[in-house]
Amino acid sequence: MVIPVITLDGPGGAGKGTISQIIAGKLGWRLLDSGALYRLTALAAERRGVSFDDEVALSEVARNLDVAFLPGEENEPVRVMLEGTEVSKDLRTETCGNNASKVAALNGVRDALLQRQRDFREAPGVVADGRDMGTVVFTDAPLKIYLTASAEERASRRVKQLQGKGIDAKFQAILSEIQTRDERDMNRAVAPLKPADDAITLDTTNMSIPEVVNHIIELAGEYSLV
Repeated sequence: MVIPVITLDGPGGAGKGTISQIIAGKLGWRLLDSGALYRLTALAAERRGVSFDDEVALSEVARNLDVAFLPGEENEPVRVMLEGTEVSKDLRTETCGNNASKVAALNGVRDALLQRQRDFREAPGVVADGRDMGTVVFTDAPLKIYLTASAEERASRRVKQLQGKGIDAKFQAILSEIQTRDERDMNRAVAPLKPADDAITLDTTNMSIPEVVNHIIELAGEYSLV
């Protein structure tokens, strides 16, 4: 039995996380938030005082992550646990995101996390959210989506998200961080951020979340996955 996979790759702020979670919920499939694994590696390294230049030590951190993903309350995100402590909010800071982008550029770290990600492939299917799900982790996925949006739109979404949580956020600072992360992710030597050759690109700049979700669910039907 071939277990179906829908991959959603793309830059930060394109809506991958929210959209993947909704689609997984609607289909009753497993959800793989690969970005969380890199953020967890970065957070664990920071807490242990590991240098982000030390690939060997960072790879060891990734290989031995003590993590768990627990269901959230109704309509709430998945709860992420690191060494028995919930770190869901810590993972969503800009600092953690930038550090995750740094560790994700390291071959040793990616190798350490590769099998962990592939192990999420269980029946009835998995929705995989990340930056190299279709190009590296699940190259045989029948439906690959590349979500994108303008950097300005992604920065605007992030500012609104942070301000909604009572966090002071400046548009120009967030835009600069997004552009820097895009540059690093797209030009890294290992698994650079790009659409898979057989991916369908969706520009979400002028699309609502329900519109994107419905379109991908329709595509899943066309590909006979549901």
